[in-house]
Amino acid sequence: MEHLLFLTGRLAEPGLRKILASIEPCPFNWEVREIGLQVAGLMTAEMLKRRLKQEHLEGFDRIVVPGRCRGDLDALSGQFGKAFVRGPDEMKDLPRYFGRGRAPTDLSRQDVMIFAEIVDAPQSSIQEIIKRAHRYRRDGADVIDIGCLPDTPFPQLEEIVKTLKQEGFKVSVDSLEASDLRRGALAGADYLLSLHEDTLWLADEVEATPILIPKNHGDLDALIRSAHILKDKGRSFFVDAILDPIHFGFTESIVRFQKLRAALPDARIMMGVGNLTELTDADTAGINAILFGIISELRINAVLATEVSPHCKSAVREADAARRMMFAAREEGALPRDFSDALLMLRSRRPFPDTPEEILAMSEYVKDPNFRIQISREGIHAYNRDGFRSAQDPYAFWPQLELENDASHAFYMGVELARAHHAWLLGKRYEQDEDLNWGAGLPAADEDKLKQKAEGLTLTHQLREKLPKMTGENSEADPSSNEVNAMPNHPKNEQAS
Repeated sequence: MEHLLFLTGRLAEPGLRKILASIEPCPFNWEVREIGLQVAGLMTAEMLKRRLKQEHLEGFDRIVVPGRCRGDLDALSGQFGKAFVRGPDEMKDLPRYFGRGRAPTDLSRQDVMIFAEIVDAPQSSIQEIIKRAHRYRRDGADVIDIGCLPDTPFPQLEEIVKTLKQEGFKVSVDSLEASDLRRGALAGADYLLSLHEDTLWLADEVEATPILIPKNHGDLDALIRSAHILKDKGRSFFVDAILDPIHFGFTESIVRFQKLRAALPDARIMMGVGNLTELTDADTAGINAILFGIISELRINAVLATEVSPHCKSAVREADAARRMMFAAREEGALPRDFSDALLMLRSRRPFPDTPEEILAMSEYVKDPNFRIQISREGIHAYNRDGFRSAQDPYAFWPQLELENDASHAFYMGVELARAHHAWLLGKRYEQDEDLNWGAGLPAADEDKLKQKAEGLTLTHQLREKLPKMTGENSEADPSSNEVNAMPNHPKNEQAS
């Protein structure tokens, strides 16, 4: 059986031992070691390099450090000849981390192309279109779709297509006018949205891959006929049965896609999801989750996503997250749970890892004036060596904090208590000094765990002034070191994880 060593800080050690003891059946032997650090969240690879000795690690197969540990763990592994790995950010997630019965999910795989449409392309400058195209690609788009508007001149169409191709994009042109599609294809577009029975001739003149739709809405037989015509010619194509809005044929259109898949089991199918996301006043993450579940079951190969309405501003990111999660779940024959929290934008499945009693017990180990903030089902809890305070209204904390003469610290506490309050109201996981996790609703933050977090801004000036006195060292002490960051009243490092 594998033998694991868990490294932690003084505050977290009792809780960590309790959690590890609760894992039944435990697939490994374990030992916990506190490394002379109060707050486990401040652990870094450089600190471990200084404090660990080879004999400390004898007999262990892996060394598990907190998920927030910064620095190069591969370098530590090479130095000590032992595998150093990061656990979860929250130690309460250790049972799930070790016991969910499957290997870590590979979310790099997916089988649905995302076409991201720029709907107002005729009214946008080339610079604006290129900028948006790059954002869509960062968010997961595979193809940039150039939308044409009815009765709207589009003289720059060719230049836009050529510029996007030069920038390395796959491009589609979206119009019901054959002349627009022909111009786009001759300029180098890869895909054409959309052709029907009366415009199939265009596929004989250009190399771009057509997306087929029925000439008359809902005419599935006509769509299938068009598909067979192109298949007989050896042409590549997609077919789109058209998703309709709610109360305007939505359920029937879902059935159409199912019938289309049954009739053309090997065809590539596209679904335009915007008729549901754009035309429903509901958060789009849940809509995309349901649609991509259907897309996964029917093996639909591409989607057309739009971000026209302000409430759809993250639709492309959500589509990217949904296609990966559904692919992973389908491949494992599992429910789409515990694969990704990217679509859990407003809620968390496990928002309150600690009870008030557990938080109170942890507070008894705190011997410094730094405030720690945690939430439970009952509300917000803030504590330091001077006491334990609980409330549901963040304003109720102010008379108890005694920060009237410390504006920077008061500002910091105001920000953190407001963040904790939002998390408590919504039922989201709260981690002190960390932004709330809005999933695919916001672009992914560039987090580099090889680097130490930048020190907080609110007390940087005061900290530098007090540094020689507080450390007992000369003025050349490095305020970015972990030992300095752990000093009292440095607001960026209040947490006790």
